[in-house]
Amino acid sequence: QVQLVESGGGSVQAGGSLRLSCAASGRTYTSMGWFRQAPGKGREGVASIDPNGRTTYADSVKGRFSISKDNAKNTLYLQMNTLKPEDTALYYCAATASYVLTLNPGHYVYWGQGTQVTVSS
Repeated sequence: QVQLVESGGGSVQAGGSLRLSCAASGRTYTSMGWFRQAPGKGREGVASIDPNGRTTYADSVKGRFSISKDNAKNTLYLQMNTLKPEDTALYYCAATASYVLTLNPGHYVYWGQGTQVTVSS
């Protein structure tokens, strides 16, 4: 069983930065990712990282967001720079049960409770 707890959300002005953290417990040597869901919209894949450190990003965040994982601390991060109002959403950390590098939420088995990010213009 894997448990995920996100932190680091908050309110910032456009152009600002935030770093989200996801503390994981259990077997987490699998692909992990960050997702977001804005009010009235579906869950969107933001970034993913596999156990070899390969990453993939949604086009909307490429060049602005960076995903990383500290295996010693068993913690996943999402560094978000140059934030825009359209980045406002509830952000979730998730883990697969495989090594597949994907932004498809259907591949993810374990989910955190989410942390809110609000970007004002």
